[in-house]
Amino acid sequence: MDNEIILTKEGREKLVAELEYREGEKHEEIIERLKEARDFGDLSENAEYDAAKEEQSQNESRIAEIRKILANARIEEGGSGSSSDLAVAIGCTVEVVDDKGRNASYTIVGTTETDSLAGRISNESPLGEALIGHKKDEKITWVTPSGQERELTVVSVTR
Repeated sequence: MDNEIILTKEGREKLVAELEYREGEKHEEIIERLKEARDFGDLSENAEYDAAKEEQSQNESRIAEIRKILANARIEEGGSGSSSDLAVAIGCTVEVVDDKGRNASYTIVGTTETDSLAGRISNESPLGEALIGHKKDEKITWVTPSGQERELTVVSVTR
């Protein structure tokens, strides 16, 4: 399926919670703001009303986006087994060391869940793709987006 989106179980749960919030509490807040803004009179020159309508539009767009993601999502839980024979898959956290002895930790997630500052990298990123399928103590070589070839060793893989 071309439109298939890969999510972790945690990622799906976050999207479901966001959808519930946007369809419930957030929707009601916007409706209340629209009612209050209408009470200010002339809608053609009412900045509060325009802002509330814009927020309503953005909320509805996000609701549609989340529904589309959830409709096309495949939940990926990665492998199972002991950490010594567990292969890197979506949902796994990987500890690696580079050739200069620097350690790093990454959690492999679907593209909609990435957060590089939190170490959550996409399975479709160059490093994510290179790590998928490898096990503890295996060396991997990957090419950075700038074209540099890098080598890492997988220290551990956990679920």
